This record gives sequence, C-alpha cells and structure tokens, in this order.
Amino acid sequence: MDARLVGLLTTGWQLAVLAFVSGALSALGQAPVSLPFFFLLTLPALGWLFLNSQSGRLRFLTGWWAGAGYFAASLFWIVEPFWVEPEVFGWMAPIALLFTAGGLALFWGSGFFLAGFVNGRPAFRLIALAISWTSFEFIRSHVFTGFPWGLIAYSWSETPVFQILAFIGPHGLGLLTLLLGFLPLIASRSLLIGASYSVVLTAVLWTGASQRIPDIVVYPAEPTVMRLLQPNAPQHLKWQPDMVPVFFNRLLDQTKSPASHPIDVVVWPETSVPFLLGDNTVALQTIADAAGPKTQVLAGIRRREDARIYNSLVHLDEAGGILSVYDKHHLVPFGEYIPFAGVLSRFGLRGLAAEDGGGFSAGRGVRIITSESLPAFIPLICYEAIFPGLVQTSDGRPGWLLHITNDAWFGAAAGPFQHLIQVRARAIEQGLPVARSANTGVSAMVDPFGNVVERIALNQSGFLDVELPAALPPTLYSRWGEMLWLLAAGLMVCALILGCRRGAGHTGGSK
Repeated sequence: MDARLVGLLTTGWQLAVLAFVSGALSALGQAPVSLPFFFLLTLPALGWLFLNSQSGRLRFLTGWWAGAGYFAASLFWIVEPFWVEPEVFGWMAPIALLFTAGGLALFWGSGFFLAGFVNGRPAFRLIALAISWTSFEFIRSHVFTGFPWGLIAYSWSETPVFQILAFIGPHGLGLLTLLLGFLPLIASRSLLIGASYSVVLTAVLWTGASQRIPDIVVYPAEPTVMRLLQPNAPQHLKWQPDMVPVFFNRLLDQTKSPASHPIDVVVWPETSVPFLLGDNTVALQTIADAAGPKTQVLAGIRRREDARIYNSLVHLDEAGGILSVYDKHHLVPFGEYIPFAGVLSRFGLRGLAAEDGGGFSAGRGVRIITSESLPAFIPLICYEAIFPGLVQTSDGRPGWLLHITNDAWFGAAAGPFQHLIQVRARAIEQGLPVARSANTGVSAMVDPFGNVVERIALNQSGFLDVELPAALPPTLYSRWGEMLWLLAAGLMVCALILGCRRGAGHTGGSK
C-alpha cells in the first residue's frame, strides 16, 4: 500500500473512524446478534492499524477508539435503567453511555499502548498485542469492583467453540480469539493465505469442541424438580402501591398452580417479595402454603439489620420457616449503592436501586447452601453472575448454581440476552447446571454445557416446571481458574523475549 495512503489512514480523523467502526462491528459478536465472525473480520483491520501507528499516542488512540465503538454498540442498553424514573435520572442516560464506553475503552487503549513497546517482526508485535489486550480485559474484570461484561469470549456463545470455557475460561478464550483474528497478519505475507490458516484453525476448534456436547441432557436417578417463576413486573410499576399486591398475587398464583409432578422447590426472582424479611411472617406462611406441604421456596427479598439493608435470598421450608438467608455481596456501583453516598446524596444523587440514598449493604461473600432435601447450591443474585471467578470456593463443590435476577432494569433489547449468555458461561466453566428465575426474563434451566433446556420468553409472565440436570465432574477451569491462560500468556511472553533477542543478535551480526 502506498506510504502516503497508509499515513493518511493511521492519523487524524481517519484513524478514529476506522478504529471506531471496527470496534462497533466487533460488537455484533455479542447478543442479540451473536456472530463471532465479525470479530475475526475486524481484528485484522485493528492489527493493521496497530502495526502502522507511528507513536505510542496513536497506538493508544487506535485501541481507545476501537473500544469506544465496541462498548457503545454492545452496552447501549445501559441507558435503560435511567428511564425507569426519567424525571429524576433521564438526563443522565446519554452521559452514562458516553462515560461508560469512553471509560471502558481506556483499558483497550492501554493494551494497545503497552504492546507498542515490543519491537521486531510484525508477528511478535501482534502476539504481544493479543497478550496485552487480554491482560487489560482481565484488569477490567477486577479493578474498581470489576465489570467483565461483554468479554471477547462471549462472541462464541452460539457456537460449539464456547465449550472451550471449560478448559481455559473467558480470558483464555479471549486470548485465543485475538490470536485467531491476527493470524492472517501473523502467519503469512499473503493476507489470503493467512486468512485460510485462520479459517482452518477455527474449523478445527469448532469440530473438536462440538464433540464435548452430548446429544441428550443427563439427569440424576432422582432429579430435583423445580418451578421457576417469572412474574413480568415492569420496573416502573413494580413498587407502585396499587401494583405491589397485583404482582405478589401473580407470584402466589404461579406458585400454587397445579403440577403434573411433585415440585421440590419453587424459585421467586430477585426482590420479588414486596416486604422486608421479618416484617411480615404471615406473608411468608402464605408463600409456603401456596407452595404446598412438601415444597420448599427460594425467594428474593430485602432485609434490614440495624441501619443496613441487604438484597437477599431466603430459603423457606415447607412450613414457612427460614432455613437460611444469603445476602448479595457483590453490589452494582451507582446502581445498588453509590460511592461517597453521604456527600453525593446532598446533591440528589443516589443509586438507581438504592434504599435511603446510600443503597444496599454488601453481604459476607460467596457461600454454599445445603439442606436435607435439596442438592447443595451456590446462590448468585443478578450482577454476581457476570463474574467468572465468583463461584470458586474452598468450601467444596455444589451440585448446581441458582441465579435470581431482576432484569427489568435492562430493557428489552440486548441487556437481558447478554446477561443470560454470561450465566451460560458460568455453567460451562464450572460444569454445573444453573436454574435461573428472572422477573421479566429470561428465566431458564441451563445444563452444565451451557445449553438452555427450557426458557420463558422475555417480557412474558409464566413459570417453568423443570428437572435439574446432573452436574459434570469438575472442569479444568473450575480446578485452576485463571492460572492456565496466565501460564500460556507468560510462556508466550518468554518466547517473545527470546525471539526479539535472537532477532536483535542476528541483525547486529549482519552489519
């Protein structure tokens, strides 16, 4: 390509447009479109821009503009919560999207900038970019409480390649995806030949991973039968005084609806019980009576302890007695709580789902809940399901994961579907089935291969009577967590260092 044209495309507004459009097209790999091939098509373009950027500043801008396009396109649903109370929060909606996309793009820009310190062959530089980019995605998943939404690996959600999560997790699959995308530039001087390598390797991964998925769902000899409720209470109506009894009675009707088989446990979604735990013991008894004499209940409820309010799950026995309580511990910043609440509340700012301005308080952490009549499980409330490592615990291995959520906050576009994909990812990573009850959807039973066994469509009211699939033996990822991809990245870094040194020595000797 002509040097003048290259210089034109890798500076100024042309660079911003190319990178932003490439990032936005990459977002088509995320739900609801879910086409991973867009990532494989745009990565060569971003790799080319990176290789031809002549300064650290331009490399950072390449990554930042790509990230801005990607996050603006994939997280556009983030404006939805601000329209629940538009008279209070509506003015913040466009600002929230701009700041979210721009802020998350800093991680991509930093990955591009850091990779620029590696010199040598284009292949070495692109491998360094893949490692650096993935590393900053890992940092994004943890820093400031973390936000691992829209990870690169989730682009494979509707393909067998998604099964690779069971071995190397989302960051490992993300690194592999970047290497596949850069392969046309790495493997050959001919872009067409390099692209053919990428296609062949993708086909091999696709075919190999598909062998892991069984033809039928496997159930225990005596499976647990669950009823998953979806009341479909729109967020702007959910807490209106005249609508509270409507939605509560709807849940009671779903709970006591006749079943073709005995139900072991009924699951109500996040914050679906419209009173604080302990304030209305008669209502708890009413819930237990609706479930029946041999059925337990797991329900989302709020509870107060001293001056603190918790977003909780209560486990009721057949008589309405409390067997256990779990408090959500990984809260949504600026949603369930707001940092520096005492100061910001003076300016009228509070969390979108806050109580008394400051929001919810955090529980003690992840825990396994056991009972005599149910397999042991780990509860996840809403946001907690997006964190890959959150269900890792030294207390043993549960038989399943429970996810209760109120995705009414996410609107009806991409948010609820992206949330479900992350729940499916947790199932694959851990080799555990996931039972999911969502207020407005999508409620579902997910098998340990991440397949949705049954679901209720978004914005529909109803319930599922479904058996809990059998768990798999512990996966490689459930045993090792992020260590495998970190080890792979470390080995590649060592190989890069050796390769650069040999290249420098060879160059020196030929002069």
